[in-house]
Amino acid sequence: MHELREPYRSQLEAFLNYLTLERNFSGNTRVSYLNDLGRYLSWLQAAGVKPEEAVPGDIRKFIRELHEIGLEASSVARNVSAIRSFHKFLLTERLSGNNPSENILQPKLGRYLPSVLSVEEVTRLLDAPLRQHPPGKFLARDKAMLEFLYATGVRVSELTGLTQQSLYLDSGFVRVFGKGSKERLVPIGESAASWVVKYQQELRPHLAGPDAQDILFLNSRGKGLSRMAAWNIVRQYTVLAGIEKPVSPHTFRHTFATHLLEGGADLRAVQEMLGHSSIIATQIYTHIDRSFIKEVHRTFHPRG
Repeated sequence: MHELREPYRSQLEAFLNYLTLERNFSGNTRVSYLNDLGRYLSWLQAAGVKPEEAVPGDIRKFIRELHEIGLEASSVARNVSAIRSFHKFLLTERLSGNNPSENILQPKLGRYLPSVLSVEEVTRLLDAPLRQHPPGKFLARDKAMLEFLYATGVRVSELTGLTQQSLYLDSGFVRVFGKGSKERLVPIGESAASWVVKYQQELRPHLAGPDAQDILFLNSRGKGLSRMAAWNIVRQYTVLAGIEKPVSPHTFRHTFATHLLEGGADLRAVQEMLGHSSIIATQIYTHIDRSFIKEVHRTFHPRG
């Protein structure tokens, strides 16, 4: 159950029993609550916050990070609903003295844009694994993963599903399977490619277990990394790099696209690299600051 400790585990079990015995919820609904609340309670546990001590700011931060890992707005709304039901249950059962979710609003079912990292922030974040003393056990994997995210702009699900046979590093490309199993080739720079090779040669053979198959990025148990594990790795190095804004694998995707566009890349080329079927989807990444737009206008407009 998401490796929860007490009191997180017992409170979640009590709530799930309540759904089954008193609300007569179906097994599928119970599993959905288990997954959503397991994620929320794991997050609280990592933050050192007990459920009965949670405040509205904790819940809002968690919701923001759900957006950051790329969850659809409808999935975020479902998570919020589960969190509100859980905290209402704790209050009713007198396991908590207040309900911090009472005034938490459901997110609008629109498109959420994560923050963009500056080039300097990206550099600090990519170098963070190298600044650990002593060096981390998974340095090569973590460094390769961070470099890969920024070099390719892949979705977190594409990252965790990536296989070794999809790498064409000598040619400078990786084959990515996106939404709907659509295949695309994405360029990868020398820095990211060299760290992937280093990880493959020095660490991955020691991690690989019988269930590893050909998955590139593995966890300590020899299986493929989960989306949440990738999120936690990014968050760990964000803190180490001293970056205060929320950062997730999806932030790398947005930053990748924005930096390319700011550098003058063609929108259609960026669309191809991101795996968007429509140019309209790519246009959400053109959140270029107004000073840049004004500079372009002044430079290229005949009467600028």
